[in-house]
Amino acid sequence: MQEAEEKKKLNKKELIRTVKFILFSISAGVIQFGTFTLMNELFHWKYAVANTISIILSVIWNFTFNRRFTFKSAANVPKAMILALLFYVPFIPLSSWLGTWLTESLSWNTYVVEIIVMLLNFVLEYVYQRFFVFRDSIDTNDIAQKEKEKDTGLNE
Repeated sequence: MQEAEEKKKLNKKELIRTVKFILFSISAGVIQFGTFTLMNELFHWKYAVANTISIILSVIWNFTFNRRFTFKSAANVPKAMILALLFYVPFIPLSSWLGTWLTESLSWNTYVVEIIVMLLNFVLEYVYQRFFVFRDSIDTNDIAQKEKEKDTGLNE
């Protein structure tokens, strides 16, 4: 019986973690789409340049909030950031190449391509951060420790 309750509690915790990741990713998506649109409409920059800059800005935002509030990680920040950035070493060139090919060779709408790239980034980034970057440091920061103390205090 107690095992089932613990499993239910863990499932709820993971659901909340996933919802937080989605919400922070939406805010990062606003930053990415907004800066991409600005560079595309005002400066008329090539897709690859606008895509790269907008992804970098959204990654910094998303990493910062997800490390602190979603994964509640106390891991070494430079190490975690380097691990997170390693995801983008292949992703940015591949997504820029794909976006350039779709927009310039196949004449796809720039914004449709950007949304596809953002959705692909969202799914892959969650899996990468959850199971690689923060896998050993989830729920180790001060926020998680306070929550744990609060839960322990209530259960006594």
